[in-house]
Order: sequence, then C-alpha cells, then structure tokens
Amino acid sequence: MKNSISISDIQKLAIPALISGIAEPVLSITDTIIVGNMSENATISLGAVGIVGSFISMLIWVFGQTRSVISSLVSQSLGKNKIDEVKSLPAQGIFIIVSCSMLILLLTFFNAEGLFKFYNASGKLLNFCVEYFQIRIWGLPFTLFTIGVFGIFRGLQNTYYPMLVAISGTIINIVLDIILVYGITDLINPMFLKGAAYASLIAQVSMAVLASILLYTKTEIGLRLTLPLNPQIKLFMGMFGNLVIRTLALNITLYFCNAYATKYGDEFIAAYTIAINLWFLVAFIIDGYSSAGTILSGKLYGQNSFKSLLKLSVDLSKIGVLVGVVMCFIGFVFYYPLGKIFNNDIAVLNEFYKIFWIVLIIFPLCSIAFIFDGMFKGLGWMKDLRNVLLFSTIIIFIPSLLLFDYYELELYGIFYAFTLWIIARSIPLIIKFRKTFSILSQKM
Repeated sequence: MKNSISISDIQKLAIPALISGIAEPVLSITDTIIVGNMSENATISLGAVGIVGSFISMLIWVFGQTRSVISSLVSQSLGKNKIDEVKSLPAQGIFIIVSCSMLILLLTFFNAEGLFKFYNASGKLLNFCVEYFQIRIWGLPFTLFTIGVFGIFRGLQNTYYPMLVAISGTIINIVLDIILVYGITDLINPMFLKGAAYASLIAQVSMAVLASILLYTKTEIGLRLTLPLNPQIKLFMGMFGNLVIRTLALNITLYFCNAYATKYGDEFIAAYTIAINLWFLVAFIIDGYSSAGTILSGKLYGQNSFKSLLKLSVDLSKIGVLVGVVMCFIGFVFYYPLGKIFNNDIAVLNEFYKIFWIVLIIFPLCSIAFIFDGMFKGLGWMKDLRNVLLFSTIIIFIPSLLLFDYYELELYGIFYAFTLWIIARSIPLIIKFRKTFSILSQKM
C-alpha cells in the first residue's frame, strides 16, 4: 500500500504527543490536589480553581487552535514537498493570535468580578476566583505562543521537542506549587491560592522560552515577522475561524456544566472539579493518538494516499478504544483512593463517588470522538468540525441538561447530558470520513 503507516509510526508520534498533551491537565490537577489539601478554605479554593481553570482552558482552546491549523497546513505542504511555500506563515499566524490574546487579557482582567458572576460565583468564592484569575491570566499569551510553536513541530512530523518543553513546564509547576502554596519554614510564607496561580504562570513563561530556543536551533522555520502576508494566510484565518466557532461550542458545554454544578452548591462544584479534571487527564492521554492522526492524515492527504488514510483511521480507533478501556479499568480499581487524593471533605467525596462511574464508562466513547476530530483537523476539514460541535451542543447537550435539571438529577444530569454530547460528536464524523475516502480510494 502506497505510503502505508505502521503501528510503530503511529506510536513514535503519539507517545511524545501524549506526554506533551497531558501537560495542561497535569498543571490543573496539580493545582487541584495542592489547593484541595490546604489547611484553610480548601473547598472554596478548590471551587475557584475549577471555575477559573475552566474559563482559562476555554481561552486556550479557542485561541490555541493555531496549533491545529499550522500543523495541518505544514504537514500537507510537507506531503506535497512544498514546505518552502509556508515558511513565513507560522510567524504571521502566531503574531495575530498572541496580539488578540493580549486584548482579551486586558478586557477580562479589569472585568473579572462581573465575569465570574456569570458562573454563579458569589461571596467568598467570587473573591477567590478573582484573586486566582488575575494572576493566572497573564500566562495566556505565553501559552498561546508555545502552542503555536508546537504546531510547527507537529507539522514537521516531530512531537519529541514539544514533549521536552511540556515535561520541563510540568516539573517547574509542581515544584513551585508545593513551595509557594505551602511555603518553606523560616524562608517563604504560605501563599495558598495565590501561590498556585504564580506557580502556573512561571511554568507557562518557562515553556515559551524553551519552545522558542528549540525552534530556532532545531528547525529552518523561524518566527521573524515578514511581509507581504503569506498567500495562505486567508486559508489560515478561515480554518482558524471555523475552529474558534467549534471550540466556543465546546466550551459552552463546559460553561453550562460549571454553572449548573455551582448552582447546586459548594460540594457539588468541588466534586465536579475533581471529576472533570480526571476526565481532562484521560482525554489528553487519548489526544496523543488524536494528534498523531492530525499529523499523519495531513501528510497522507497531501500525498493523495486515501487507502492509507482509511487504514490509519482503523488503527487509531483500535488503539484509542483500547486506551479508553484501560483507563476505565484503572479508574474502577482506584475508585475511592482517587477521590481522597484531591479532597478530604466527606460531603465533596460523597458527591464525587456518586457520579465518577459515568465519567469512567465514557472514556472508550471519547476515544472515537477524539481520533476522528484529530484526523479532520489534519485534513483541514474545519467546517465539518464546526457544524458537528454546534449540532451536538445546541441540539443535544443543552436540551438534555435542561431536561435532567428539571427532574433534579444534579450531577447525574450533567454527566448524562455530557455522555449524549460525546456520542453526537462521534457519529457524523465517522460517517463522513468513511463515505468520502471509501469512494476516493476506489478511484485511485
């Protein structure tokens, strides 16, 4: 088979991508564990970390779509042996997105209190959200810069250097979390929630510096801004725009989850925070294979290797489902110890244990959704991803959540609706992919 991709080829890209991909959820989980075990205000602080973390993740996912767009365009150009045509594009794209993020930073920084009232936060919880957010938000431009550089490396079929950057940032964050939150006797006073925010910020800056050093020393694609604009910048912005709408739809789902969990009470938002952080961790593990799909599908599509694309989708799906099943099994084995790692409040743990089984059983379903999501990104079919997320969010998730809330299912309702949302994301992508490339492969 022309340009066939082996399981070994997939693993060489997926394993480093997996490791680098879990950096963000590990940073969030580190904050969650450290903050959840503080000696004072642990439960309310944990709720603040969950709410703020969700909002910042939304910003990163929206503006961080540059990684997928850059990776898609670079990998397709690599497959066509026309890499010189896109050398100036990444710097221009990253500059535009980072500049936009600075505007968002300023707007949200000075309106933080009003912002988090939309999440149903009030009183002490609202104050903690504002305090934590006004430190964490300064890391946004640095994170988006790093994500853009990761897109360049991935387009060049390299996931090793992003892995090194991610590991370095994670280690820095964990060490500083412990030092700044809890303090060091006679040296550093405990900073509690502020300490967790500063630890994350310093880690984000460090990752941006290291990523730029590796890009300049290991590739021929630089970040010097040049004019005129690359001919593909219009395509870049169109793909980015579709992914922004798609990601906004995704984050509307997460907003409703947070808002309803907060409405139910402090122990509910704390339990939801633990559950969703564990889901994010596994999601980003599976996303390593989704990233391999993005990287390889872009190159194969550029080479018109349609039969190889079909085989790649089958191989990735099998691996993804297997990973999901293994994560599900591990979760059930450590069902009760996992909750106690994050929090010791009995009320919080009781709510967490009630719904964690739902989170576990959707892992294999998530695998399919993420794999095809990644492959569509590599193909550059961002409009399809946009439409599927709008459908699954507006037509499936929101009505389901409102119905379950009406029947007072609380966290059960949130995760039942979440499961239906995952299923609705998967089915249309599978049908479109199989139908399209089955026809094209027969014509070759």
